[in-house]
Amino acid sequence: MFNKTGPGLSSRGVLWGLCILLLYTSPLSSFANFSQAKELVYKIKEGLPSGTLIGSMGSDLHLDLSLDPHVSFNLPQKKPSDQYVTLNSTTGQLFTSGNDIDRETLCPDASEYNEGCVLSLDVFVLPQQYFQLVKVKILVEDVNDNRPRFPTGEIRVSVPENTQVNARFAVEQSATDPDLGFHGVQTYWLVNDFGVFTLDVEENEGGELTPFLIVTDELDRERQDEYVTDIIAEDGGLPPLLGTATLRIIITDVNDNCPQFTESQVNVTLYGNTTKGEHLSRLHAFDPDQGANAVISYAYSDRVPREARALFHLDRITGVIKLSGQINTATGKFYKLTVLANGPGCVPAVAMVTVHVIRVASGPPVIMPRYIAAEKDGVVTMKESEPPFSPIAFFTVKNTDQRGQGTECLLEGSGPFRLSPYKLFKNEYLLETTEPLDYEQRQDYELTVVLRNPRGLVINTFIKILVLDENDNAPVFKQSLYEVSMEENNPPNSFLSQIQATDQDSEARGEVIYLLGSDAPSVFLLDRLTGVLTVSTSLDREEKQTFRFMVRAVDRGTPRRESIATVVITVLDRNDNSPRFINKDFTFFVPENFPGFGEIGVLSVTDADAGENGWVALSILNGSDIFVIDTGRGALRARTPLDREQQGTYYLWIEAVDGGEPSLSCLTMVTVLLLDVNDNPPVVLFPQSNQSYMLVLPSTLPGTSITEVYAVDKDTGMNAVIAYSIIKRKGDEPGSFDIDPDTGNITLNRELSDRGLYSLLVKVSDHGQPEPLHSTVLVNLFVNETVSNESYIQSLLSGEAEIQTEEKPWYVGKLTERPDREDVLPCQPLLVALSVTCLGLFCIVVTLTAYICCKKLKKWKKHQMKRLEVEMPLKMNGDLQDVDRKRMEISNI
Repeated sequence: MFNKTGPGLSSRGVLWGLCILLLYTSPLSSFANFSQAKELVYKIKEGLPSGTLIGSMGSDLHLDLSLDPHVSFNLPQKKPSDQYVTLNSTTGQLFTSGNDIDRETLCPDASEYNEGCVLSLDVFVLPQQYFQLVKVKILVEDVNDNRPRFPTGEIRVSVPENTQVNARFAVEQSATDPDLGFHGVQTYWLVNDFGVFTLDVEENEGGELTPFLIVTDELDRERQDEYVTDIIAEDGGLPPLLGTATLRIIITDVNDNCPQFTESQVNVTLYGNTTKGEHLSRLHAFDPDQGANAVISYAYSDRVPREARALFHLDRITGVIKLSGQINTATGKFYKLTVLANGPGCVPAVAMVTVHVIRVASGPPVIMPRYIAAEKDGVVTMKESEPPFSPIAFFTVKNTDQRGQGTECLLEGSGPFRLSPYKLFKNEYLLETTEPLDYEQRQDYELTVVLRNPRGLVINTFIKILVLDENDNAPVFKQSLYEVSMEENNPPNSFLSQIQATDQDSEARGEVIYLLGSDAPSVFLLDRLTGVLTVSTSLDREEKQTFRFMVRAVDRGTPRRESIATVVITVLDRNDNSPRFINKDFTFFVPENFPGFGEIGVLSVTDADAGENGWVALSILNGSDIFVIDTGRGALRARTPLDREQQGTYYLWIEAVDGGEPSLSCLTMVTVLLLDVNDNPPVVLFPQSNQSYMLVLPSTLPGTSITEVYAVDKDTGMNAVIAYSIIKRKGDEPGSFDIDPDTGNITLNRELSDRGLYSLLVKVSDHGQPEPLHSTVLVNLFVNETVSNESYIQSLLSGEAEIQTEEKPWYVGKLTERPDREDVLPCQPLLVALSVTCLGLFCIVVTLTAYICCKKLKKWKKHQMKRLEVEMPLKMNGDLQDVDRKRMEISNI
């Protein structure tokens, strides 16, 4: 193996190394570069498997992918065979596709000295509010996947026999390798050098390596006129790949001087519209020899492809290169032509001609649309929900002159659209909306993109835009409030109203269904299709007077839209409820002698109906001559004061009548119980007068019952409990006679020593409150064996002698007169009995008061009242019997 040598090789190697270093320290090594012109550059190796990640546009453009609406990425549609990458529309990630990326096939003319192999893409970032055109360049890096190849299987090199040692002969049929850089041909070596040859490699200004055969020993054509061996071309891959050809070295006679080019590197610039026969360049070589040895002929090296030889004609005599064919600017941008200057018996001189082709318009201007919106056969469909300035398509104008002056691109047609140059790139025009589209106003638009060049050529491109309807209109109610009136007690499934709503959208999006709101009672039914509102049961105004709920009108679009209306149902009253007293019956306790027209009590009555149906009038069916009732408040009053002693209980029937038609009524019974008031003093029935007297024998023993004072009281209760006491005496020694406070029984306390008339003033008192009432009676006792002189007794009765007054109550005097323990003990049972009686009466009053709230005691109450009504007559009959008995005793005396 032989290494590269030569003065130019080392300097170019250093330059190549610097380029590699800058490449790997540039922004490309960071995976992507985002320029101000919205360009992203990615670098990949050729031959990557399908699905390999190339780059993530979302992160490299610093886009927030969580925005709403979401960002999307789109590629213009291409043929499947031309799709080398796939794009994730959500994340913007680029992946390799199923088509293998072969750098040599994709970029056959790329070299390490130009921009390399670039795969260019235009990516649209959508929706409109995020819209931008991003130009993506994918640099396809070379990998060592090609072997070096020699143009022919056998290479012939002629070497004069008189060649000096270290003479150099170029091997023109050098190997080529489609790979670039280190993966290209790096060195050559011989399999067998026969001891007289070696190889060296030189790099020309074009960067191509040419092997040179070097003679290392003298040659003798007569001894050996030909040497045959293999020449090996090796690239720089790991591991390296080899190419082989047969090298046939022919020993010939040569001249002393050989031709030399005045310029070994020639650069030619060629425009794509250059006409055939155009003079491109002239090469000049000279030979110091004279005559036939100075004749120079020009020819292409065998490494120049046939297509290049046919395109560029080389005059073998003059060295003039002319264009002999039509430039195809779509397949090549530059050509390398190796030209040889041949002299008799000389090694050819080599010159490199580089032809750069500048692409120019080769025909009339062309408009190339690239649709962003959905398109088929020139018809674009857009949703009406697209916002203003939504991009529709890009239009690229091609075949314009280099400066692009005079070319005009404009939009014809009506509608909210505009066509404007895209500010970031030349000859790019963006068609977009200027206002929102509305399907309900217009369903389609026809537009024309017109291109005019300076020569007056007009090219029209027609576009039809169909607006797709979306569910952008909610149903609209004919009225937002439905007020319905319905009389109560309606039959089930009664019709209430029909709800109606319309929707301007088309097809299913405009179909409306009706639904009840969540606040609607279950008794109401709404037909989903017709909107008929019914009630499934009878309504009762007394239960609920007003129903208020929502109804919904929902379309069938996606997403569904709805509107809401309010339904108010008022239940009208019917007279279906009679008046009702709050109690089944009423009982009022009223003290007797209550003032006339004083309020006895209030009868509360209700009627669930409204208006006149609920107005109630009260009337007394019996006892209206004694009582009167207030219709407004229901207050019961007595026309005159009531006397319990005349009648203690009143039973009234009260009727309540409403104002409906027909009217309804109800009855209740009112019981008025008169409570006793201490308005009657006790009446003494015996003795009948203060002039009556009773004969007492002087021999009467102490403790003997002499007589009895009997009195009655028309009141009841404590007001009728009577106590007797002696308050004055005449002709009596203190303590001679005593009276029982409960029974009025007068007994003799001690023996009578004096005869004559004894007069006792007895006080008869009740226990009424707040002040007890009392009466007095004079009890005359005539102490003697007989009544011999009636007139004398009468004179004594009419006397005016003073009677000593006893200021002390009856029980105090009794205790004073009989201080002994055994005399006092008989009074204790009386006191206990009185206390028990008072406590019992108090309990009765409390029980009667509680009876107002306790109906269960009603029967017992009536029984008590009947007993009270009959008690007085019974008592009075007994008293009269006692009076008759007393009269008989007096008459007997």
